[in-house]
Amino acid sequence: MNTLPVGEAVPLSPLVTRILAGNASPYTHTGTQTHLVGKDTLAVIDPGPEDEAHLAALLRAIAGRPVEAIVVTHTHRDHSPLAARLREATRAPVIGCAPLTMDDDGPRADAAFDTDYAPDRVLGDGERIDGAGWTLQAVATPGHTSNHLAFALPEEAALFSGDHVMGWSTSIVSPPDGDMGDYMASLEKLIGREERVYYPGHGEAVDNPQRLVRGMLGHRKQREGQIVRLLARGPSDVRTMVDAMYVGLDQRLKGAAARSVLAHLFDLRRRGLATGEEGGTWHAA
Repeated sequence: MNTLPVGEAVPLSPLVTRILAGNASPYTHTGTQTHLVGKDTLAVIDPGPEDEAHLAALLRAIAGRPVEAIVVTHTHRDHSPLAARLREATRAPVIGCAPLTMDDDGPRADAAFDTDYAPDRVLGDGERIDGAGWTLQAVATPGHTSNHLAFALPEEAALFSGDHVMGWSTSIVSPPDGDMGDYMASLEKLIGREERVYYPGHGEAVDNPQRLVRGMLGHRKQREGQIVRLLARGPSDVRTMVDAMYVGLDQRLKGAAARSVLAHLFDLRRRGLATGEEGGTWHAA
């Protein structure tokens, strides 16, 4: 795991500054990254988990400058909960993804949805937020969650990719809200775009991001192929498939792997290539 400075304002470009929250884990890598966009007036992207030290770090980095918007990519608990307190401190509106409060039976506590998220404005695909010298344009990227948005910064040919594309790992796609078909379609969508750098919610900035996205799409297609071949040999369940597909995987990550395998199975079932139900035995169609 890389060591990055927690709570420090790290300039990444003329318009982008990163502040790392102190919530490192096997699922969040070094922690959730909040990005400030702008110079004289700011947007704050993904304020992060409910954490007093991170709020103090954000306010130090903001340094009294006007905040035009608190921008949220999705409502997992490691990304959006601090929005409410930051709104109180800065009087800035919370703008971005739609609320999503469904139950999540995924593998990790930080993946639970933020049930208190209450945006002042929800953005649709292509809608914009404008500030002094910067623009953020919403790019709908469902899959990791159904409400996930990325945000393009055209002034620097950059994209804030949230958890859809990360600098250290592929995303968890956890049903019922996570959808593998949507996730792969969103990857295809990004391949057709022209941003030159991605700033993810976890991990380092990504140069040559289209190459990474193509690799991620290929990786998911490879996993799908593994599942199809396993089912061709005979009926199987998710746990057995995880053991066969993820040899040597850290035991702490097997729950996440199982959710992604299940997401693939749901997608294969929708396409008429597999039959089965969650918690049961799956068959080739």
